[in-house]
Amino acid sequence: MKPAGVVRKVDQLGRIVLPKSLRKRYQMNEGDPVEILVQGDHIILERYRPKCVFCGSMEEVSEFKERTVCKQCLTEMNALRKLG
Repeated sequence: MKPAGVVRKVDQLGRIVLPKSLRKRYQMNEGDPVEILVQGDHIILERYRPKCVFCGSMEEVSEFKERTVCKQCLTEMNALRKLG
């Protein structure tokens, strides 16, 4: 992780502003969901990408009953349903 060399203050509501150059570089637009991760003493912001609740894959995910599930896990679930 390389530093961006930008310092911002946290406002009264706990907000910070990401510089336009960073938003543009990482293709972050107004309204895009952002995931906040903590790693040791570091706070990491990432563009949110839905993951399969079963295997953690980010490939070919869709929503099923308010949960994200990948195509492979859906296929496996359908195969199990046919056996039972």
